[in-house]
Amino acid sequence: MTDKELFEHSLDYMDKEIVLEGWIKNHRKQKEFGFISFSDGTYFTPIQIVYDKELSGFLEIQKLRIGSAIRIEGVVVSSPKEGQEFEIQAKKIILLGDCLEDYPIQPKKHSREFLREQAYLRPRTNLFQAVFRVRSVASFAIHQYFQERGYIYFHAPIITASDCEGAGEMFQVTTLNMENVPKDHDGNVQYDDDFFGKKTSLTVSGQLQAETFALAYKKVYTFGPTFRAENSNTKTHASEFWMIEPEIAFCDLTKDMDIMEEMLRYVVTYVIDHCSCEMEFFERFVEPGLLKKLNVVVSKPAVRITHREAITILKEANQKFEFIPQYGEDLAREHEKYLTEEKFHAPVFVYDWPKDIKAFYMRLNDDQETVAAVDLLVPGSGELMGGSQREERYDLLVDRMKQMKMDTETLDWYLKLRQYGGCVHSGFGMGFERLIMYLTGIDNIRDVIAYPRVPNHCDF
Repeated sequence: MTDKELFEHSLDYMDKEIVLEGWIKNHRKQKEFGFISFSDGTYFTPIQIVYDKELSGFLEIQKLRIGSAIRIEGVVVSSPKEGQEFEIQAKKIILLGDCLEDYPIQPKKHSREFLREQAYLRPRTNLFQAVFRVRSVASFAIHQYFQERGYIYFHAPIITASDCEGAGEMFQVTTLNMENVPKDHDGNVQYDDDFFGKKTSLTVSGQLQAETFALAYKKVYTFGPTFRAENSNTKTHASEFWMIEPEIAFCDLTKDMDIMEEMLRYVVTYVIDHCSCEMEFFERFVEPGLLKKLNVVVSKPAVRITHREAITILKEANQKFEFIPQYGEDLAREHEKYLTEEKFHAPVFVYDWPKDIKAFYMRLNDDQETVAAVDLLVPGSGELMGGSQREERYDLLVDRMKQMKMDTETLDWYLKLRQYGGCVHSGFGMGFERLIMYLTGIDNIRDVIAYPRVPNHCDF
């Protein structure tokens, strides 16, 4: 049986014999008895195993080291320890896999920096047991939200010739010999000799391809890895990360915001309900006030203001900002914090952004100065999601791409989508790791990804 089954049905197993297989998290030895803190990874709270000198092999059992894999055969009994409903009175303890004395994960406080160096072992610690279980549960909740509402799960290509964001920060995919790259007389790389016969890269977003499926299925979503060759070493940037990107036909920006808000509430509520032990751990040891912060998102409707209104509020605030808020410019983290935590005490949608700081595919508004784009800001984190109504008008989209000096031939298929039964459609994107940081209170993206890929680091 598993730890999870035992914790969830402990009364049914009281005074009965059971068998468990897992690992030693701690081992306290005394002259005539011992206590093993045991876990098989299926439940956050460890189980206490009690044994005494009458147990066969007592002296050898006392030598068992932390990290070792063992099998426990014993009886479930009531525990005299306060706050602990039961414990296991061992009848047999069998070593299944020994652990060396230099095992790095000892029962003491380890820094997160140290644990990143031991990333292949850090899931065995309490912190990362909790983080990666929440990641798993949140992933399931996202799929369940969309599946219950009739969305098609679309698998966007990982290798692409399209730069969705137009920023050029993409990892190139090639089979060319890097020691002898073929070039023409002008020094240009001859991609005719490459595997795909053209320049290709790892995707930064599945949005453009998802739009093609949205205009066939009405509602689709992607949930997969994306890559960005941005040479940034901040706590919130990684070179490989996961994105959730829904696309919905016959949906304007207002409906898009409705879906963003509903999805976030659903996922946050699901995680709180299904990871109560883990969330209590984060509340106690990572971010005091975490549950209160999350309950604001669940219980308070999001405020909706235009970018111009947001800047006006910031300019009129009796607040000294490091970065002066300006019309036509992006919001700084301190601006987002003020709007969500001091002005409105709620999530905030900021929409109708200046066109010059947004992507080419966003719908131009009638004022010719802004686009139908939106960011969702949340208390305690700032921007969590970004979306837009897509430009469905062929001529305006072509003009926009030319203004931004983009190659319209490469994206000819995307443009034609507007001529073959195009319609109003919208979508949004949310970085999955950013969501996990928000749910757990963890402040570094490297601690919510199993094996983070960042500049100058690609270990394990």
